[in-house]
Amino acid sequence: MNFNISKKALKGYFMKPQHFSVNDGEGIRTLIFLAGCPFRCIWCSNPESQIELCNNSQVYSEFIKEYNINEIVDEVIKYKTFYKYSGGGVTFSGGEPTLQLEILKSLSDIFYDKAIDMAIETCGYFDFIKVEAVLDKMSTIFVDIKHMDSSKHIKLTSKDNKLILDNIKKMGEKDLPLIIRIPLIESINSDKENIINTVEFMKSYINNPKLEFLPHHFYAEKKYEQLGIKAASKNLKAPSSIYISELKKLAMSYGIDVVKY
Repeated sequence: MNFNISKKALKGYFMKPQHFSVNDGEGIRTLIFLAGCPFRCIWCSNPESQIELCNNSQVYSEFIKEYNINEIVDEVIKYKTFYKYSGGGVTFSGGEPTLQLEILKSLSDIFYDKAIDMAIETCGYFDFIKVEAVLDKMSTIFVDIKHMDSSKHIKLTSKDNKLILDNIKKMGEKDLPLIIRIPLIESINSDKENIINTVEFMKSYINNPKLEFLPHHFYAEKKYEQLGIKAASKNLKAPSSIYISELKKLAMSYGIDVVKY
């Protein structure tokens, strides 16, 4: 996907920022959603991020806006007091924030200089060397492992998982502040075999591994209707709370620190 970002203007494509988030890192945070995603997950909760950014339709303009870097910084700075007293900051999300790498690098440099804490939520599908300098500035790096089986990962997301797992290994080697997330969907990736394969991988390549389970939800149904995109099956659902408790105990039995934000 070509974002046509001008180096001089430093403009990028964003969804609406979300302030006062408490589920995407420490403290009170502002979520900066960068548009665009390499995946087509069957359960995507932000389908607007999949819109071709050259689309100038009214639907497009309702969800995706073009901002220059100063506008984003000004929006974040207004809430700096909340970050300071809650231990919060900014979380880059999407879509996939590393797709608009030039914008992401510029914003992370500015917020770093302003001593604003940063986290990132990523699918892990990126060129590690190009993204490494950004990752080094993050206090928390949330990475999804949607499925350990490569063929199933392709069916669920449209992409292979090899690059993701390789990048997690590289982040583990650098001892970066990783938290692995599994978006739990019943009968899709919640089976104990997949969970065991995931935590064994984590134990092998991450020091003091941390894991967060994210039970599936379908809050985005109206978005799919507005966008004219075929929605994921309504039969997709989260496992029961009892079964999720079993999975947490299973992960902890492997020495995994199960966390919740």
